[in-house]
Amino acid sequence: MNNVYIAGAAVHPFGKHKTLSAANLGVSAAAALLADTGVTPDAIQAGFVGSVYGGSLIAQRILQRVGVSGQPVFTVENACASGGSAANLAWQGVAAGVYDCVLVVGVENLSAFGGGTLPLTTADIEIDQGVVMPATYAMRAQRYLHETGATVADLTNVAVKNRGNGALNPRAHLRKAVTAEEVEASRPVADPLNLFHCCPNSDGAAAVLLCSEAFAKQLGRPTARIRASVVRSGQFHTSYRDMTWPDITDRTASAAYEMSGIAPGDLDLVELHDAFAIAEFLHAEALGLTERGKAYRAVADGEFAIGGRVAVSPSGGLLSRGHPVGATGVTQLAEAYWQLIGTAGDLQVPNAQVALTHTTGGGIFGVDNGACSIHILTAED
Repeated sequence: MNNVYIAGAAVHPFGKHKTLSAANLGVSAAAALLADTGVTPDAIQAGFVGSVYGGSLIAQRILQRVGVSGQPVFTVENACASGGSAANLAWQGVAAGVYDCVLVVGVENLSAFGGGTLPLTTADIEIDQGVVMPATYAMRAQRYLHETGATVADLTNVAVKNRGNGALNPRAHLRKAVTAEEVEASRPVADPLNLFHCCPNSDGAAAVLLCSEAFAKQLGRPTARIRASVVRSGQFHTSYRDMTWPDITDRTASAAYEMSGIAPGDLDLVELHDAFAIAEFLHAEALGLTERGKAYRAVADGEFAIGGRVAVSPSGGLLSRGHPVGATGVTQLAEAYWQLIGTAGDLQVPNAQVALTHTTGGGIFGVDNGACSIHILTAED
């Protein structure tokens, strides 16, 4: 396979953008990317747009407005992994030599739903019985606390860390650091989770430019190499389900580490799918960042802080940056790219050389999650 590089990124800041449609948000990010890189629309050979609720032909509705018209473009829906899956398909095209320059966009406007939990798949056994994501993660949290001896205060440590990081991120939805007391005083959502243990529903968009080595050299811009791009789906079964072990993350990470030749101990930073505070513990362990049942101690000891052993969610993660579902995976790639080229500003992880991005989600009967995407990137001289 050919080497694949990220050569540019742009993000429309996350937040509540009730007056902007998903298409408007996507156009903002895509136009900013083209303007920043100097790449003309006719140089874009294909486009992939990740979105869950953007509607039919969201890819065409975004890309034609920035001049990418007539080329093959694709709308990708894969739950919370939609943006990461769009990037994976783009990566496949460049790695196979089909394309030299591809535009990837992730976009969502969740304000259209007016608030509350997001609507999930219809005609599903568990969802018809009332399962929603906060309840699912609350069950996972209860089991994790029971098995490990961790406490709600440990969950709060995650929220405090990630909200503190996000306070430094101009693209984040929630840009205010919080204290442990504020987290524990926030209103209950699903025991043991309070509001500040949960990510906000956000609107936003992101875009990245994926290209071949030859195109990157012509462009003459700082690049980060994508050393692995992997997507996996949940394995269906109706037997016992281990609520504290995200098998889908474990399997996707194992494939990514094998593809890249990079081990968990080589990572300098991880943009992790922390939709709820408990998710940082579960996925950090499945990614191999720490032993199983020990992630809460790693957070408490500062190992996952910026400047720690491995920075987890230095951008603020979903807990602070927000979670406009289809945009999350692409935004993670943008944040990782800026880290690896040394332009992350106040968020910069010292001497960042290796980054991993991770999204997973989609609640359907019989699987722990519907889809998971992982990318591993390295800095280039």
